[in-house]
Amino acid sequence: MAIDPESFELLLSTVQRFVREQLVPAENHLEEHDEVPPALVEAMKAMGLFGLTVPDDYGGIGLSVSQEVQVNFELGRTAPAFRSVFGTNIGIGSQGILMDGTPEQKAEILPRVASGELVMSFALTEPDAGSDAASLKTRAEADGDHYILNGTKRYITNAPRAGAFTLMARTGGPGAAGVSAFIVPADLPGITLGKPDRKMGQRGTKTCDVILENVRVPAANIIGGVPGQGFKTAMKVLDRGRLNIAAVACGMARRVIDESTRYARERRQFGKALGEFQLIQAMLADSQAELMAGWALIREVAERFDRKPAHVSDPDVSMRVSCAKLFCTEMAGRVADRGVQIHGGAGYINDYPVERIYRDVRLLRLYEGTSQIQQIIVGRALMNRD
Repeated sequence: MAIDPESFELLLSTVQRFVREQLVPAENHLEEHDEVPPALVEAMKAMGLFGLTVPDDYGGIGLSVSQEVQVNFELGRTAPAFRSVFGTNIGIGSQGILMDGTPEQKAEILPRVASGELVMSFALTEPDAGSDAASLKTRAEADGDHYILNGTKRYITNAPRAGAFTLMARTGGPGAAGVSAFIVPADLPGITLGKPDRKMGQRGTKTCDVILENVRVPAANIIGGVPGQGFKTAMKVLDRGRLNIAAVACGMARRVIDESTRYARERRQFGKALGEFQLIQAMLADSQAELMAGWALIREVAERFDRKPAHVSDPDVSMRVSCAKLFCTEMAGRVADRGVQIHGGAGYINDYPVERIYRDVRLLRLYEGTSQIQQIIVGRALMNRD
């Protein structure tokens, strides 16, 4: 799945212009009001951003992974809340349906996702199950041709905006084999939302608890129609999502380097530009080298991802994805820290973008699998090699 190079270059240049001319100027509004202006959301729908990864058969654009990471790099140059409006929708929110859904589920859900009519959220994490996703406690008890769902999901991105959830619940015994993936409309009786989370950064992104009390969901809403496959679906979805988080991290690092270089040219100390001091140049050089290494890694892994058979798990690709997510998100944290250091006291004042980015970038090492989970995945893969 991919679009032709000429069409992709046109899309990429449009995204670059949108980021530069509309999103970056709106960052202060976002920080102050904790919301993405509705006019920008409508502009995103008009550009087709809600359907980037949905095949054109269902009304989307149908980008390959190699193309998607390039778009996410560009979107990483601005506040992550803007991408969050549609990022979960085209990523972990709907990818499970695209990968493992029945033809009927795809036909019903994906066109509405692509148009922006339906916002999908991914509901896996719970109060006592985050990194250990196979131990989730939300239960789905069979009741005729329905299931009755009870449990609480935590830190669910876009939950206040969601029209439906890709939600993991336990239909069987303990462990991964007992987990099923459901399509759960957000307006079903028994679903309530917790108060919005107050986060360190990433203002404008919306996360909260999703509480399920005797929620009746048709058995036909199990993704793929087969119980017990939910954990496998989740892991396949997370592979693509993690690679795109790595691409966003690189875009955020690029923005920090650009802001820091500009500041180093303009700020004067001891009678000359700050950037003329070699220790400042050294910090910029370290950041640039790490960014180039991370971006090269992402491009290589994305190409491998595109070459593997569609909708098939490949442990070697998963290991490489984890390497990219681990390195690039940790790298972005180091680059942001250097950016604040280059700005000196000004870097601690929120009049400068690096202060916000320093807070925003911290979350990248936590969601869609912490750095430690990525280390475990890579370590296990190496130990299991022949």
